[in-house]
Amino acid sequence: MTTMLYIDGAFVAPKAGGSFPAIDPATEQAFDQVAAGTADDVDAAVRAARAAFDDGRWSGLSAKARADALRKVAEGIRARLPELAALETRDNGKPMPEAEWDIGDAADCFDYYADLAEARAAQPEKTVDLGDARFDARIWREPVGVVAAITPWNFPMLMGVWKVAPALAAGCTIVLKPSELCSMTCYEMARIIDEAGLPAGVFNLVTGTGPEAGAPLSEHPLADKVAFTGSVPTGRRVMQAASAGIRTVALELGGKSPFLVFGDSDVDKAVEWILFGIFWNKGEICSATSRILVERSLYPKLLERLKQEAEKIRIGPGDADGVKLGPVVAKSQYDKVMGFLERAKDSGARLVTGGGRPEGFDTGYYIAPTVYADVPLDAEIWREEIFGPVVCVNPFDTEEEALRLANDSPYGLAGAVMSRDLERCDRVAAKLRAGIIWINCSQPTFTQVPWGGYKSSGIGRELGEHGFDSYLETKQVTRFDRDEDWGWYLTGDQG
Repeated sequence: MTTMLYIDGAFVAPKAGGSFPAIDPATEQAFDQVAAGTADDVDAAVRAARAAFDDGRWSGLSAKARADALRKVAEGIRARLPELAALETRDNGKPMPEAEWDIGDAADCFDYYADLAEARAAQPEKTVDLGDARFDARIWREPVGVVAAITPWNFPMLMGVWKVAPALAAGCTIVLKPSELCSMTCYEMARIIDEAGLPAGVFNLVTGTGPEAGAPLSEHPLADKVAFTGSVPTGRRVMQAASAGIRTVALELGGKSPFLVFGDSDVDKAVEWILFGIFWNKGEICSATSRILVERSLYPKLLERLKQEAEKIRIGPGDADGVKLGPVVAKSQYDKVMGFLERAKDSGARLVTGGGRPEGFDTGYYIAPTVYADVPLDAEIWREEIFGPVVCVNPFDTEEEALRLANDSPYGLAGAVMSRDLERCDRVAAKLRAGIIWINCSQPTFTQVPWGGYKSSGIGRELGEHGFDSYLETKQVTRFDRDEDWGWYLTGDQG
């Protein structure tokens, strides 16, 4: 079977008729074909979204009507959750329980923004006291317009929903281009949205490669906003393309997040959160806490426990019972991570465990859980985002040193701190230069709170009310009392 594009309320074949394979990373075999959209398809989708926004068929509906439609989408996702999770696992490689949580979160995200749309509609417009009784000013929030959304492969449906749900809730129309490495669940989401009865052109899906579909979408002159999640190099290109039309840009990019573990921490709890922070989703997480800084008094003991527990992690196909680490998403990503591991041999870092393909896995893009210690601070594996199951650990002696090492990075997406001293945790959290800070944990993510980073980790925020507001424009409306005389030009009275 070959998937189709979804444009202007209809499933259509690409104008050029192309497709590419969906590969199961556990078997390295194709299991489906994905429609390969090109610039012509992108143009048709953006024009459909433009027409749907401009005639008000979606933005002109009441917030309740939009919310009801989004809740139908959430219901449709939940009704097919086991099927969608199995497809996500097959397409991405992640363990089935993780896929089930992701799909459940996607449904919850639609519900959250449905509720928020209604809550915002119930709030009165904001008025401003101008200090002049002849004028009154109001502030209106309106949908930004047509959104061009480009999403990654590590959380295929969920990352799509992080953009689709708030954009639709705000009254925008949208064209979604998911990663060519994992497009299948976004295609199924298009089917669910179609079944929910959203008006034609409100949601559009164009699958395809970055050069053939992503670039034309980010450059399209009829899009009002470009929302991108992915790598820093690609984010730069997206930003440059969008700047030609002076469009709003939101970028959620990479990370090299630190995890500071102080000497008073419980070793078992610290190791559990370190494992979760880097090996969840095979380390294919932009916020992964991949740089671990441990107070020297705890350093040897923690490294020993971390090695023991990392070597216990069950590796295998994501649909096998008990598996906690599946294959990385694709051969290209496998080769990239293996390149880091090969170059690390000459970096001076000490390999604690892992470092290559696990024994017994001759097929599939598997990489063993890998731990490096005593890593030089200028080493590539310490400074660059690997996006795989690889963690680096170094000691520190003082809180000041730990903060200096943690903040010495071009990235600033997330960070974590662990200590029984909560005052110290808050003090460290305040000084970490990152948009997301976890205390005594790593990686919990909630729809209700903002997501995004500092520095090279991106621009803007997703999730929570911030995610909703990012799809709104602000308009000032100032009114003059018509019964008053202005008298600036006609009478010369400037009072």
